[in-house]
Amino acid sequence: MSHTTTMTVRLSGVLADFVEANVGEDGSYADANEYIRDLIRRDKERAENDAFERLKAELQHAFAAPDSSFIPLTADDIIARNRR
Repeated sequence: MSHTTTMTVRLSGVLADFVEANVGEDGSYADANEYIRDLIRRDKERAENDAFERLKAELQHAFAAPDSSFIPLTADDIIARNRR
């Protein structure tokens, strides 16, 4: 279930100026809240893409391994290994 959280962010100097330049009539965003939400969404997407790329690399590595490097395991083998 989704919920709303209010957060306060204090910016000064160059950071405040940068945000102000990106909001309002001359900027790409209506207000600072919209800008911050977009930054968070893009950072979340970047983190998810990074995780996906790491997973892809691991899978490519596994699929490139010769069949002789794999050993057959039963479900009981895996459960026992994970209990150790």
